[in-house]
Amino acid sequence: MSRAQAILTTLVAYNALVVAMGVWAARRTRDESDFFLGGRRLGAWVAGISASASSSSAWTLLGVSGAAYAWGLSALWLFPSILGGFLINWIWVAPRLMRMSRERGSLTLTEFLAGDPAERLYPVTIRFCSAVILVAFMFYIASQFQAAGLAFSASFGLSPTLSITLGAAIILAYTLLGGFWAVSLTDVLQGGLMLAAAIVLPVAALSALGGFGELADGLRTASGSGASLTGEYPGVLGLAFVMGTLGIGLGYPGQPHVVNRFMALRDERALSQGRAISLAWAVIIYSGMLLIGLCARVLWSELPDGEQVIFHAANATLPPVLAGLMVAAVLSAIMSTADSQLLVASASVTWDLDRASRRPVADTARRGLLVSRVVVVVLSLLAMLLAIFAPAAIFSRVLFAWHALGSAFGPVLLVRLAGYRMDARGGLASIVAGFGLTVFFYLLPDTPGDWMERLVPLITAFAVAWGSRRGRETTT
Repeated sequence: MSRAQAILTTLVAYNALVVAMGVWAARRTRDESDFFLGGRRLGAWVAGISASASSSSAWTLLGVSGAAYAWGLSALWLFPSILGGFLINWIWVAPRLMRMSRERGSLTLTEFLAGDPAERLYPVTIRFCSAVILVAFMFYIASQFQAAGLAFSASFGLSPTLSITLGAAIILAYTLLGGFWAVSLTDVLQGGLMLAAAIVLPVAALSALGGFGELADGLRTASGSGASLTGEYPGVLGLAFVMGTLGIGLGYPGQPHVVNRFMALRDERALSQGRAISLAWAVIIYSGMLLIGLCARVLWSELPDGEQVIFHAANATLPPVLAGLMVAAVLSAIMSTADSQLLVASASVTWDLDRASRRPVADTARRGLLVSRVVVVVLSLLAMLLAIFAPAAIFSRVLFAWHALGSAFGPVLLVRLAGYRMDARGGLASIVAGFGLTVFFYLLPDTPGDWMERLVPLITAFAVAWGSRRGRETTT
């Protein structure tokens, strides 16, 4: 079997499986609670891996390995940053959000953040949160489609436009069929494929290099700043780089497509087991991607595009058929990335905006599923256009969307989960400050580690949210 045949065979089998999952999930999707949260019946394995995979995928496979290739040892700061974000989410956010979202009957993060529906500013908060989600996810989803385009182009030589269209069409098929159940189940399959790539490819690359000793020697003797833990930045600028990189992990609590898994958890047992599964998965995936990038930096120092390191490593270190299977596994995982974002964005346009307009729940239930699926299609088309006509580096585009969401939603979420009532004006002001400042600093020239974009909006928004407390609401 040739490399191209191996890729094609694996792709056909994988996508047939995810569509079959979508068909099965469609039979379990009867209302919006099922479509958006799987009826709150998520078990440990599905919750643990799907929460991890939906926060990673294309950014992890292409962006993190590409960052390690471009930065050298300074990329290692990504590991404690990301692992810290996982710990914050699973130890602090998950148990509280699982319980409190049930008590309040919240189906979406926006609904939870907006607080009491009787508040005068409740509709305004809902609408602004929905706008933030739509803008951020437009960039986020476009990056995933662009990653699929890169992978198809590298594997088959197809044009980027056709590649992006094919990837988006497959994602749409199972997301439309089964909603949350389909997305979560396919994320488990996606996470398994990512795990295989994160084990096989680093081992192959390290073997080709000769071991860890040769890797260390190669990084020390390589020209440039790759052997420094602060990269090209000395002194105080190096500290700013480290703080900015560590700040990536602080965005985890504000990611709607990640924390909605916590709202859908079945029980405390699923929570505790899912936490262990998710953390183990994160350690293997991120250490594997960093190792691939560092090995590639020593082995192939002149690659034209660092975000295709993983494909080059597969082709250069594995037999043709196994390389084809590995590239197909990575490609399949990338194609599955946008599903959770599409689902959350559609929830914002349908369920959340219905809450803002105070439309009766009975009316919403009758039309909600159809409208949600229409929104998924429209958002996919818009994201495809952005990916085709305004391409950008996957690493930086995803991080912009990530921090826009994290700075807008994370501070208010943490204060509410701590059991405090919040002044409605203060809560809205925190969300506006977090999002607005992220956009402002994104448009300015980059700082070391983008520390201003990653830390200033978040700290400012948290200060506003903390200052808006109005006494205890419940015990935690």
